[in-house]
Amino acid sequence: MNGSAASSRSASAILTLPRRLAAFRTEGFPLIPIAILMTVMLVALFANVLAPHNPEVGVLGDRFRPPAWQANGTIDHLLGTDHLGRDVLSRLIFGARISVIVGLTVVIVAGFIGTLLGIMSGYLGRWVDQVIMRITDAWLALPGVTFAIFLAAILGPSVSNIIIILAAVYWTRYARVVRAEVLSVRERDFVRLAVVAGCSKGTIMRRHILPNVVNSAIVLATLQLGQAIIAEATLSFLGVGVPPPMPAWGLMLADGKKGMMAGYWWLTVLPGSCIMLMVLSANLLGDWLRVKFDPQLRQL
Repeated sequence: MNGSAASSRSASAILTLPRRLAAFRTEGFPLIPIAILMTVMLVALFANVLAPHNPEVGVLGDRFRPPAWQANGTIDHLLGTDHLGRDVLSRLIFGARISVIVGLTVVIVAGFIGTLLGIMSGYLGRWVDQVIMRITDAWLALPGVTFAIFLAAILGPSVSNIIIILAAVYWTRYARVVRAEVLSVRERDFVRLAVVAGCSKGTIMRRHILPNVVNSAIVLATLQLGQAIIAEATLSFLGVGVPPPMPAWGLMLADGKKGMMAGYWWLTVLPGSCIMLMVLSANLLGDWLRVKFDPQLRQL
């Protein structure tokens, strides 16, 4: 009896093992944030197909038309129109494209520059470390948004200029984080063995240092994505970001603030909700990656 009971328990354990492994792998997985981010990226990619109207052209006779579920709303303008009769849904769709392009490009460019300088500073040390870190400290001492506004006023409003400005503002975060990681990695045995084997400094930084710090750079990039989107929306809201009549979420907030007190709530609530959802999703994904990549937080 005991043998049969033990065998049945072991068989039951074997049968339930795949379920336990699946539950362990998906535990805490940010499914909703990833679904939101993927949806926004797909919308941005197929904006030309999904948008029902031209986002930059409106009809003055359709000004301030409410969403379709309210009185005087129409299916033709599902989320209403703005003060120039432009379709809000179409502008939100194309605004997603601008936010995705700016956010992803900024984190890639800033991450590449900051990671490269952080590796050089942490591994080479001496005067290279001093020069890079003093420049980084001076950059970090400047208020980020104020500095971005100053650069935008000089370069002028455009999508490419916003990418350059935000990349110039955010590379310092990567340099600091990566340098701290490199200072720890360079003292490990495999790096010392590579030095004894006669590997050049460039080879060591590329083959041995970079793979061990790239996880931290990826996590920081995910967290920086939300900050870059907020910064772009802030600059557009202030009039030094994406120039009108291009559809940007921050610019839509700026255009809709005058009609907020008149009851045209959809002009500010809808783009504001898009910004909130995308930034919140990026931050939740970044927090999950940070926990997954850090053994101490995983309690290993």
